[in-house]
Amino acid sequence: MSAFKTLREEAYEANMDLYRHSLAIYTWGNASALDSGKGVLAIKPSGVDYEKLSPGMMVIVDLEGNTVDGDLNPSSDTKTHLVLYREFSCIRGVTHTHSPYAVAWAQSRKPVPVFGTTHADHCAMEIPCTEYMSSQAVKKDYELETGNLIADTFKIGNLDPAVINMVLVAGHGPFTWGRSAAQSVYHGVILEEICKMALFTVSIDPRAAPLPEYITKKHWERKHGPDAYYGQK
Repeated sequence: MSAFKTLREEAYEANMDLYRHSLAIYTWGNASALDSGKGVLAIKPSGVDYEKLSPGMMVIVDLEGNTVDGDLNPSSDTKTHLVLYREFSCIRGVTHTHSPYAVAWAQSRKPVPVFGTTHADHCAMEIPCTEYMSSQAVKKDYELETGNLIADTFKIGNLDPAVINMVLVAGHGPFTWGRSAAQSVYHGVILEEICKMALFTVSIDPRAAPLPEYITKKHWERKHGPDAYYGQK
């Protein structure tokens, strides 16, 4: 256990952040942290209430899905996390929740348009939503195929997971990722707020148009462009 103490603590803090930010209730979510050097990840145990979690309960899994260290079963979504780590080499943390506003868009099977500058500050493109998984894929290996569905959505759309660090799985819910487990949770919080604002927008005006591209570009580039000036140097 001591060999993975830091990794377990990182995964634990990420999972507890989901709970603190009300992105997950009871057992409705999971976050993982990858140690690419050791070829393992730490992930929340399956079906354990957030109020009962401890760092030592995080399960260490290798990149083939085998439990390396831990007495509990890893999250049932572990195979999805593993696909994302394999396909998106830039990431070191993955988060999955059933946060209500993001799930509402996923259940509507609609991407989230860039309606305003809050969205543009964090992503200059609409938040993608996958198609429904096929019945054949569900019968094969549901969690593995969920990861494949996300990866295929990005390949088909020529989307960069380093820029678009979030996705909605149709009928299911959101997955987010980042350079650390903490950052993947941060993106989960951002996604939920973007989805909330977008839902209010279309409720007020069902014909609301996306933000003009030149404003979207300005807000993205002032934070992320080569001449970014937002924040402190």
